[in-house]
Amino acid sequence: YGIPEYRLPKAVLDKEIKLIEDMGVTLNNNVNIGKDISFEQIKNDFDATLVAIGAWNSSKMRVTGEELDGVWGGIDFLREVALGNKPEIGKNVAVCGGGNTAMDACRVAVRLGAENVYVIYRRTKDEMPADPQEILESEEEGVIYKYLTNPIEFTGINGKLNGVILQKMELGEPDESGRRRPVAIEGETETIELDSVIMAIGQYPNLTGFECLEATRKNTISADESRFTTSLQGVFAVGDMRVKPLRQIVTAVSDGAVAAKFAEEYIDLH
Repeated sequence: YGIPEYRLPKAVLDKEIKLIEDMGVTLNNNVNIGKDISFEQIKNDFDATLVAIGAWNSSKMRVTGEELDGVWGGIDFLREVALGNKPEIGKNVAVCGGGNTAMDACRVAVRLGAENVYVIYRRTKDEMPADPQEILESEEEGVIYKYLTNPIEFTGINGKLNGVILQKMELGEPDESGRRRPVAIEGETETIELDSVIMAIGQYPNLTGFECLEATRKNTISADESRFTTSLQGVFAVGDMRVKPLRQIVTAVSDGAVAAKFAEEYIDLH
């Protein structure tokens, strides 16, 4: 639901899922773990369990005005579009972030008819974690990049967003990631009129129903990075909800394939 139609057409996905069904896999859809069934029951009913729930909560920016109508979480926005809805985003849209979710969001905004789409990123183009090809293609589609800027306030009237105040930045010394840390330039700001803002600065899992699994401080499931084992015997965890997010769909698929082999090995040994 977070992958835009232009990147992964639903008709192609349907064929892929049909192949899986034809192999004999049973799909139990529309089941809410923790509500319709407990995770403990699933664990007891099966010899091995693989958890792949993804990261479906959008991270907050902790910026004044986040609660305004017209401010979206990145994954929330993409899911809404994937469900076949057309969010009213207006003509002037800003996307905050520099990863691939930000690229998906800005390019989808263009396809929804926005006339001015900005990407707000607090570092330079060289530090952006997004795929360079994605950046290039978004530029070709008319996306405007506001490098070395960071939102300090979303403004609005009667509860509706109407703009953003950007703090201008410069690069200082490298941080723990090895990238140069963005530092605010005192007294230098810029204001942009907006109809919508899409915050694509990160995601984290919703672990409701999975409380029996040990979690990390970052609210991901604690799992061995090579064998995918969790704190519970016979339970494996893969994808964006384990310790290190994968960022790419193809690596998530690979994650699942490798983990399935470890699950099969576990079953053979027990």
